[in-house]
Amino acid sequence: MTLPTTFEDLIEEAETLDLYKKLIFQLNKDFLYANIDLDFEVEIPPSQLKLVLHETVYKLLQHKFREYLNLLYIIDVPEPAIKALAGDDTVALSAQVAFLILRREWQKVWFRNKYSQQ
Repeated sequence: MTLPTTFEDLIEEAETLDLYKKLIFQLNKDFLYANIDLDFEVEIPPSQLKLVLHETVYKLLQHKFREYLNLLYIIDVPEPAIKALAGDDTVALSAQVAFLILRREWQKVWFRNKYSQQ
């Protein structure tokens, strides 16, 4: 599996494989486990998904840092990837973290889909 490097590539791959809804379900499940009040509609457009996820990560970084760390732990975002990000601009950082979250959730969905068919 080659991980997508942009949000657009990730969404395109998810839609091509007809896994976009499963990606949304996975996000909802992990946000629920992290006790964060966010529930994406199944039919949310990708642009809206990106915006809401970015805003949520930004708010968590600014006001609920413990919940932010817990979310990263539950989703299992790789720690080296987080440490490699520049933290001087919170808006840019939250956008990058949102993509890392989405990419990790995509990995879970992709692997589950690939290996449940065999």
